Amino acid sequence: MIGKLKGLVEEKNAPELLIDCNGVCYEVQMPLTSFYQLPEVGQQAVIYIHFVVREDAQLLYGFANKTERLLFRQLIKTNGVGPKMALTVLSGMSAEQFVRCVINEDSTTLVKLPGVGKKTAERLIVELRDRLKDWGVEAVPQAPGQVIDNVFEMPVSAFDDAVSALIALGYTSVQANKAIKKVHKEDMGSEALIKGALRAML
Repeated sequence: MIGKLKGLVEEKNAPELLIDCNGVCYEVQMPLTSFYQLPEVGQQAVIYIHFVVREDAQLLYGFANKTERLLFRQLIKTNGVGPKMALTVLSGMSAEQFVRCVINEDSTTLVKLPGVGKKTAERLIVELRDRLKDWGVEAVPQAPGQVIDNVFEMPVSAFDDAVSALIALGYTSVQANKAIKKVHKEDMGSEALIKGALRAML
């Protein structure tokens, strides 16, 4: 079982990381909240791993901290939620924001994430409410229709990188391009583009 990787960042193509650990390079899928906390290429990184073995593949999912990895593991225990959807959820909002959505029973925000329909959002709330109640996040009263803002920070990149990142998360090419064009300005990199696009879709 691989629990943690420590090595040099070889390549970064959101949401995938290639990390060199003493000459062995591992491909790791990461939620954007963790991916954009990575150091620059050539610098050392430490990521926490969830290792999945299937008949046709061995997959590594990486996280910036143990909290995000624990929440990912709670998510994939939910009926109908696989690793890809769990990554999408954690890319669209921070762990704290997701926990608050569950505690507040805020399905309105959850259904804005790609692949999360009304039934899935309700299932997440029902199945995770008791498991997440001790995470230290208190319910915050919200006005009807109010959604939680996406606040995670990201480094500067390019327009095409932003589109690719959203597509990798489950959005269609049309959805990704439309959302990014909606917020795009000439001096913006994917830091602002992805953040703005996710906010626009939420």
